[in-house]
Amino acid sequence: MTSNASIAQLRKNYTFGQLLEAELAPNPLSFFQIWFDQAVKAECPEPNSMTLATADAAGNPSARIVLLKGADEAGFTFFTNYESQKGKELAVRPHAALLFHWHELERQVRIKGTVDRVSSDESDAYFNSRPAASRIGAWASPQSAEIPNREFLEEAEKRFSAEFGDKPPRPAHWGGYRLHPTEIEFWQGRPSRLHDRIHYQLEGDQWRITRLAP
Repeated sequence: MTSNASIAQLRKNYTFGQLLEAELAPNPLSFFQIWFDQAVKAECPEPNSMTLATADAAGNPSARIVLLKGADEAGFTFFTNYESQKGKELAVRPHAALLFHWHELERQVRIKGTVDRVSSDESDAYFNSRPAASRIGAWASPQSAEIPNREFLEEAEKRFSAEFGDKPPRPAHWGGYRLHPTEIEFWQGRPSRLHDRIHYQLEGDQWRITRLAP
């Protein structure tokens, strides 16, 4: 096991770039698209992977990696099982945070906002674009529920494959969410831990831009 002393000595000096106010867009969603495109071009592994943090009714937080499936002026879209832990938490507390980390570019983007479900038509369209095996998986997995063993999933997969073939419909318990941002922070690593942090705060229908100390 790695010792605490060894962990404490792990360090990296960030030297890749900088983030100056002159580079910013008035709307953070436009600036996010610029950074996202750069992450794709830099071949960051799964640039659309993001940490999604939610909380239950008592305020206990939980976080997991999910995949971004859309980003535009409306917000940030992802899909999941509505009956999963995150689905249940979003039902009682429709607020969440997202975190993108693009290690190769020494960048992070932190996002907070309110969350609601996308339309059935939008969920249908995305579900039907998925590979058939993934669509069957949405039926076979009672996500976040306790199951007896691995065979339970494999038998469910066989059962639903036999029932639906290669054209499974979208389950009623599966669909999309959209996070509507109220805060977005762009973080660029800099030397000596004097990182650049640019914060956007939605005030009415306008975004207020400030620089935060690292």
